[in-house]
Amino acid sequence: MASAATADVTKQSAAPGWGQRFFSLARTLLRRPSHALGTLISLLFLVIAIIGPLLAPYGANEQIVADARDGPSAAHWFGVDTLGRDVYSRVLLGTRDIFTLAGIGTLLAVLIGTSLGLLSGYRGGWFDELLMRFFDSVLALPALLLALLLLGTLGPSRQSVLFVIVIVYIPIVARVVRSVVLSVKTRSYIEAARVQGESSARILFREILPAVLPALAVEAALRFSYAIFLASSLGFLGVGVQPPSPEWGLMVNEARDAVSQTPWALYFPAAAISLLVISVNLLADGLKHVFQMDGER
Repeated sequence: MASAATADVTKQSAAPGWGQRFFSLARTLLRRPSHALGTLISLLFLVIAIIGPLLAPYGANEQIVADARDGPSAAHWFGVDTLGRDVYSRVLLGTRDIFTLAGIGTLLAVLIGTSLGLLSGYRGGWFDELLMRFFDSVLALPALLLALLLLGTLGPSRQSVLFVIVIVYIPIVARVVRSVVLSVKTRSYIEAARVQGESSARILFREILPAVLPALAVEAALRFSYAIFLASSLGFLGVGVQPPSPEWGLMVNEARDAVSQTPWALYFPAAAISLLVISVNLLADGLKHVFQMDGER
């Protein structure tokens, strides 16, 4: 008995803990320069979103009329727009807007989509068939067109954009999760859990969900990058977040009519959108690579 207990303790101590596993995955993620760069830039934008108000020298809508249309300088790093607003401050403060909209929207879409995907894939039958056919009909429309249709009904506002992001990306997340569930639910350990009388909820969240998490992490990162682009596109089209918000897409929209006079007011927020989307995509590619290597071990 004592030797068996000692062996169990030794086995448990030899197994890597969550901390060791996290650092191992982080080292793998940062091994490739492109993945490391995407991760670091994404984290930098996250830090800016958190402490942006402390870094911005001016308010988002503070007007320095005497400096209106001034180009980039030591006083205004990204120049000044036609209304006398400091572009650098607005880009910094707009980071929080884009992270709030895209981040919360993606989080809600992932939570709801994961729950529906787990339930649909595990139960199967008519529920799975009806839900997937409904999602197929939703996915038949391009994301931007569906978003415009929804916003045409709801009206342009921050809450409407958040709702649109959730609705647009729930079907995609649900289908990804369902595909993993279908490949996992026939495995022997799931059958053993059923034979032991475990409840469906316990099997779903204790046995199946861990197998879904790697694919879900990659999908969440991808959805986040697409949500950034979608929110910015809606702002650019004038049907998303409304003035005087420093949301990047809206800034590009406001600056395009005066691009010959103040090109910096358009180029810097556009560059911020591109840089963040590319970095998050590199991060998602890195996560995919990490989980593939982890699955091969």
